[in-house]
Amino acid sequence: MNAIITSIAQAGADVRVFELKSADGTPLPAYAPGAHLDLTLGNGLVRQYSLCCRDPSPERYRIAVKRDPASRGGSAWLHEHAEVGTMLEIGLPRNAFGLGQSNDPHLLLAGGIGITPLLSMAYALLRAGREFHLASFARDQAALPLPDDLTSIALHARVSIHVGLDPHQTRSSLAQLMAGYPRAEVYTCGPAPFMDLVTELGATRFGAQSLHQESFQAPLPASGDRPFRIRLKNGRELDVPVGRSALACLQEAGIDAPCSCEIGVCGTCRVAIVSGQARHHDSFLSDEEKASGKWFLPCVSRATTEVLTLDL
Repeated sequence: MNAIITSIAQAGADVRVFELKSADGTPLPAYAPGAHLDLTLGNGLVRQYSLCCRDPSPERYRIAVKRDPASRGGSAWLHEHAEVGTMLEIGLPRNAFGLGQSNDPHLLLAGGIGITPLLSMAYALLRAGREFHLASFARDQAALPLPDDLTSIALHARVSIHVGLDPHQTRSSLAQLMAGYPRAEVYTCGPAPFMDLVTELGATRFGAQSLHQESFQAPLPASGDRPFRIRLKNGRELDVPVGRSALACLQEAGIDAPCSCEIGVCGTCRVAIVSGQARHHDSFLSDEEKASGKWFLPCVSRATTEVLTLDL
């Protein structure tokens, strides 16, 4: 559907908040906390942004976008070209990061702009009268995203702000936060090193089953990644070196491989595996789908076998 930008506001250094409504006035589809939208931008790129509304409404959506110095064209376009009145194509809200039903306290741990999905969760938990704590970590006070939300009367008693910390201090602060709870559900979003640290400390404190995370960044090459070959239905084979995605190799070879996000969250490029075994790096497939060995997302995932035959 089409949506129109109705307002743009600055909310921290290099962070802008965009509010959108449907172009034809029809109600916007409902969503649960943690959901994100696919936005088709004016330069043709499709990017994913978490919804961060205080109170979900069929009249408007709210997203916050940090301009990334290494932008591949998404955040840069929104910061440089989007204006009030700009029309964008949006997808239906999708959610692979929803709140569970546990009655345990919830720890919402945000690194930088990773605050966006966690903010929606905080407001939902507040409305439901459930116990939670939202911790926001930022490079410095100026870089703190959405400061007005974090210091609002509604949330300030449940929020802690941590700025200017080095890695050792960040570890110490996270460990101290977790030490205050015998049990907790931990939700985290932010840069990969931050989420890795949360995962390490949280698994030790609460168990891996209590950890939930979301990333809109392509994974870095893992230590176990190795070169492999893709075999197509016609017998053609393509080499995929370490540091290059299978999707990029397919596109370079002129293979028609639909794609959208290129970071393993949307599932557009999903393809069936004919033979071989994948090493999954995506956050789209469920654990059961990954274990089935039937599907592969060439934008981020790799192979553990020398050859991976795909239904292409």
